[in-house]
Amino acid sequence: MGRTILTIIGILLAIWLLFTVLGMLIAALKFLLWLGVLAVVGAIIVTVISRMAKSR
Repeated sequence: MGRTILTIIGILLAIWLLFTVLGMLIAALKFLLWLGVLAVVGAIIVTVISRMAKSR
């Protein structure tokens, strides 16, 4: 009986850990995606400003 209860608790903890790790990975990927978008926008802004300065 005790072994069955511990097995069930172990399975539940493993499932909880899996979902926790997946949530952290998704959050990290979302953060890096937004960081990449901001970097691209920054590069575009710098490129446009430098081209405007050259045309004067």
